[in-house]
Amino acid sequence: MSETSPSLSISDYTYELPDELIAQEPLEHRESSRMLIVNREAGLLIDSKFLDFPERLNSGDVLVLNNTKVFPARLIGVTETGARIEIFLVRKIEGNSWETLARPARRLKRGKAIQFSDDLSGEVIEKNEGTVVVRFTSTRSLDEVVDEIGKTPLPPYIKREAAGEDTDRERYQTVFARTRGAIAAPTAGLHFTPEILDRIRERGIEIAEITLHVGYGTFEPVRVTDLSKHRVLPESFEINAQMADILNRAKVENRRIVAVGTTTTRALETAMAKNGKFVATSGMADLTITPGHRFRAIDALLTNFHLPESSLLVLVSTFGGRELIIKACRHAVAERYRFYSYGDCMFVE
Repeated sequence: MSETSPSLSISDYTYELPDELIAQEPLEHRESSRMLIVNREAGLLIDSKFLDFPERLNSGDVLVLNNTKVFPARLIGVTETGARIEIFLVRKIEGNSWETLARPARRLKRGKAIQFSDDLSGEVIEKNEGTVVVRFTSTRSLDEVVDEIGKTPLPPYIKREAAGEDTDRERYQTVFARTRGAIAAPTAGLHFTPEILDRIRERGIEIAEITLHVGYGTFEPVRVTDLSKHRVLPESFEINAQMADILNRAKVENRRIVAVGTTTTRALETAMAKNGKFVATSGMADLTITPGHRFRAIDALLTNFHLPESSLLVLVSTFGGRELIIKACRHAVAERYRFYSYGDCMFVE
């Protein structure tokens, strides 16, 4: 279902969300979240639970997962004057130089030195609008040191520190995470357990894995009113030959491709837009999905509830229909669903 006259104003993608509905902690059991079913054809909303998700799938469907793995991209350091600096790794530039977000950035000028541990130091080599480029010096592999001393890069709307030994390291990670490189989790995948995946396979559903390393573009605010001028930053993705074959056979046989998450959706739609079919590929997913986009890759979408006026909400609304998805978000508020990364989910079918 698509809008007959798609809106291109970001202000059309909003709803009122009380702060207390933003999930600050994960549920004890991943699979115990609630699930709102959004039926596009009938325009219906059905309250359900994620435990019933396997039964919403049809035998022959292909369920596509994003197997990216979050690395601990938050580093805490001090300058030579003793000032505490938090660095958030955003994008590797070359060698050991990274584009970063820094807090407080006003303390950092070009040439400023930061000490993170006995094994890791950094120097500010460039300061841009909103970002800081830091060149790191490490006595060991930078990845190894970051994995050792870094903290889980929780989204800014989670207003707490990781408790104790960073318990979010395990929980803010899907059970199928394999390929290191994301600075945020593909959160629709957080609901799955090995047991749920086994139930899905038992129903005759193929599971395909692709990789898209979630980057800053996924949660960067939309800073324009006119959506035609908004561009989501490119993110690295890969689809291997085996997965491309599974997906192409599903298309030929008219079987549904069900994407788990907006990141999976972006990778699949980018691949289809570039090639007209799925091929083994690695590169940058540079597609920005806004009203008017014709979905050629996916037929259904499992996703969490997204920030008002965000590019992710625009993507989901483009797939599900703006009015229906905004109605779904408002329904979820009224029914006290939990929102965002550690929150509940909706299945747009």
